[in-house]
Amino acid sequence: MFRSLSLLIVPGVVAVTASAGPPQYPQTRMDDTVEQLHGHEIADPYRWLEDLDSEETAAWVAAQNEVSFGFLREIPIREALRARLTKLWNYEKYTAPSEHGGRYFYRRNDGLQNQSVLYVTEGLDGTPRELLNPNEWAADGTVALGGTWISDDGTKMVYGISAAGSDWREFKVLDVTTGAHLSDHLKWIKFSGAAWNKAGTGFYYSRYDEPAPSADGNKYEDVNYYQKLYYHEIGTPQSDDTLVFHTPDEKEWGFGGFLTDDQRYLVISISQGTERKNRIYYRDLESDDPDTVHKLLDDFDAEYRLIGNDGPVFWFRTDLDAPRGKVIAIDTGNPKRSAWKTLIPQAEETLRGVGLVNHQFVASYLKDAQTQVKIFDTTGRPVRDVQLPGIGTAGGFGGEPDDTETFYTFTSFTTPPTIYRYDLRTGESTLYRQPDVDFDPSVYTTRQVFYKSKDGTRVPMFITHKKGLKLDGSNPTMLYGYGGFNIALTPSFSINNLVWMEMGGVYALANLRGGGEYGKAWHNAGRLDNKQNVFDDFIAAGEWLIEQGYTRTEKLAISGGSNGGLLVGACITQRPDLFGAALPAVGVLDMLRFHKFTIGWAWTSDYGDPDEKDAFEVLRRYSPYHNIKAGTCYPPTMITTGDHDDRVVPSHSFKFASALQAAQGCDNPILIRIETRAGHGAGKPTAKIIEELADRNAFLFRVLKMQTPTEMTGASAVSE
Repeated sequence: MFRSLSLLIVPGVVAVTASAGPPQYPQTRMDDTVEQLHGHEIADPYRWLEDLDSEETAAWVAAQNEVSFGFLREIPIREALRARLTKLWNYEKYTAPSEHGGRYFYRRNDGLQNQSVLYVTEGLDGTPRELLNPNEWAADGTVALGGTWISDDGTKMVYGISAAGSDWREFKVLDVTTGAHLSDHLKWIKFSGAAWNKAGTGFYYSRYDEPAPSADGNKYEDVNYYQKLYYHEIGTPQSDDTLVFHTPDEKEWGFGGFLTDDQRYLVISISQGTERKNRIYYRDLESDDPDTVHKLLDDFDAEYRLIGNDGPVFWFRTDLDAPRGKVIAIDTGNPKRSAWKTLIPQAEETLRGVGLVNHQFVASYLKDAQTQVKIFDTTGRPVRDVQLPGIGTAGGFGGEPDDTETFYTFTSFTTPPTIYRYDLRTGESTLYRQPDVDFDPSVYTTRQVFYKSKDGTRVPMFITHKKGLKLDGSNPTMLYGYGGFNIALTPSFSINNLVWMEMGGVYALANLRGGGEYGKAWHNAGRLDNKQNVFDDFIAAGEWLIEQGYTRTEKLAISGGSNGGLLVGACITQRPDLFGAALPAVGVLDMLRFHKFTIGWAWTSDYGDPDEKDAFEVLRRYSPYHNIKAGTCYPPTMITTGDHDDRVVPSHSFKFASALQAAQGCDNPILIRIETRAGHGAGKPTAKIIEELADRNAFLFRVLKMQTPTEMTGASAVSE
């Protein structure tokens, strides 16, 4: 229970913690902000919390954290959970190596390092040499390595730096041979890689103009428009960079610059928002007029992902007239659509990616959210299926057309990421690196089930737990989902899920509409006017788990992050009676103002534009912030966000938490845990990850009335 704490008074906020009963929340100021939107009066009493750098907001954050951490400190198992997570987390982690000029590059974490370290070897079995150690960049581990791009000969490398979880990157250049930094330092880069030229003397990248400060002086909240494609010559200042392409009349267009493997063509992929549709322009760098931009695909009618080329013939993965994907060839010398050739037709499975290695197509498919990999020659003739180690998720398979080897990582709910070397000549997979995690996978079991949603749609779900589970409705169950932006959820290993199952929990992952598990049609069925289907799918998953005896309402928790945070927020406002706990993380929760901050405008492809009346009416019906009803008993909820999240700005979570606390009609706690110097999640230090996961599990332990697992007895853990 709570110990008595003193009253904390700050401008606009009064925080009290009590000696017993539910938390006493900060008395958050409500103002009279009301907007007229499409004929509706929309109250927004917590809009002042959008001013993230004001003293009043800072005081509110401090007061909320005092209440939340006070609640968490009183949970006896919290430290035991942190200790168990730390123990299991402490194993070597590697990324699959990539080869450039005979050098192999990979990242390694010794177990508990806040950030993984970049290494290089001369040859596959050479002695590792440390190239970059981000742990030396900040004492608290909050400055991360935000991507690496290596020249073809392996002698130079561009790398990105991200501070406090920000999407903004700074680029620097390293001489791989000597380990010395060059003078190059580029800024105001977001959503961009780097494409080296053949000589290794420069690279293409995309950036924004330096943003103007917002009303409160914060440059990082400004809306991101007018991205531009540049070329940077090594050894010159960024101010001298050559503007390669931009569209001053199209503020929402974003650009990715890619060089074909033969270095002849600069291919420009043009996107608008997050919808999987793009245009393809190119420059022929060996022509008499290399600066001319040719518009190859200019209709925004489908997704086109460049695989490679054979001279003037470009190969693309596309969903044009193929919602599950296919591979086509377009001859730039005769680009009319009637001359296009289909090399790999649409299959029953969903084609998620294609690479060109050993002058063969390496195609990755999803069959009911599980990976299949098939090899084709460049005419589309099947060569073989890759025999994977089991049912799960395989990723990687990168390389160059002349490479005869590639590497991939395989994982499942009970298999830690394991790296294999694949010989494309023989089709043989060889174990390369296998992590040693202190657990017994034979104790656990995974099954895939299919349940029916509200409208009868068949939806898949993975369920993992300890063997011998009794279907008596008594099992604490975590239901996780996302359901958006054509992103597929597939089996993956998680130390946190392992600890959850050690606690006696069931882990369920639902493959909701809106995701990419079954291609474009599945995505479209969960976006725009169809977004309610996503929430219905998730609610139906919870109902199925209860009906089948896995759990009951008092033991059922739901979680999700970002778009998944929206999912959780919408489901607890629509069905507060169904769930025993909720963990919305970095969620999009104000669906009427999401487009007004940073890159939020790009999400209108999935959500719709609140400035348009028809879309507004749809959004208003499910916007979590706007559908909280006073006096309703909402399930115990712990909202998590980062104070530096410049993708989904934390004001979403701030406003939602304030409204939910004010409306709560029962004693169930509504907490918000605000991480400092943290963003949307990428690059978060290991220490912060473990602390947050321990707090999430401790919260669930308390509110779901769980029992202390044997793995944590004797470590200050006490059954409640």
